Amino acid sequence: MSRHKKPQKIYPLEEANDRLYDIFKNHGFANFPHNKRKQLAQFYILLMQQQTQENFTRLIKFRDIAIKHFIDSLMIPRLVTIPFPLLDIGTGPGFPGIPLKIQFPEKKIILAEKVRKRVEFLKRVKEEMQLSQLDIIGHAINSQFALPCQSVITRAVEPIHKTLNRVSQCLSKGGLALFMKGPHVQEEIEEAQKHPLFSLKETIKYQLPLTPHQRTLVVFQRNNQ
Repeated sequence: MSRHKKPQKIYPLEEANDRLYDIFKNHGFANFPHNKRKQLAQFYILLMQQQTQENFTRLIKFRDIAIKHFIDSLMIPRLVTIPFPLLDIGTGPGFPGIPLKIQFPEKKIILAEKVRKRVEFLKRVKEEMQLSQLDIIGHAINSQFALPCQSVITRAVEPIHKTLNRVSQCLSKGGLALFMKGPHVQEEIEEAQKHPLFSLKETIKYQLPLTPHQRTLVVFQRNNQ
């Protein structure tokens, strides 16, 4: 991971919420509910408090966190209908899983993270924010992992075909594997299309609203056989 950068300032809850409102309003999320936005502000505070001690994220400026962590995560339900339960693989400090849990409080989400300090942080977030229907798994997911889910999602840099191998037993037939990638992903897609248990469903190119940041959502579907 990159050099440990500490936040110069951590905004208090109300100020963080107000700043988040302004950024959301200017980037296509003006209608995001107030109570959920305030939860994101609370999550920001917890993340930055942890960042003063551990290197959890390379993003420490409020605007970057709001756009490249929060909006980046919340874009996915605008692009595809997510089936639940959802497994977030290699969630790190909780992306995209925690923002999606805030958006869908009644839906079951499973966060998988193998780094112990991140797991401890996620458990603290769950407790302090009183997030229900949220499971945290403190180990890597492999091909023997069989906890059933209807979809998996990841922002991790692991090649797509390797992740498909790891979720082949837990993802239900017809379930979706969602990969949050950058703009240059064609070689990964071509390699993953060789997998006998999955088919490419769609590839969605998009930008984070009113930014130059290019993204690709790659969707594979578990075959029925």
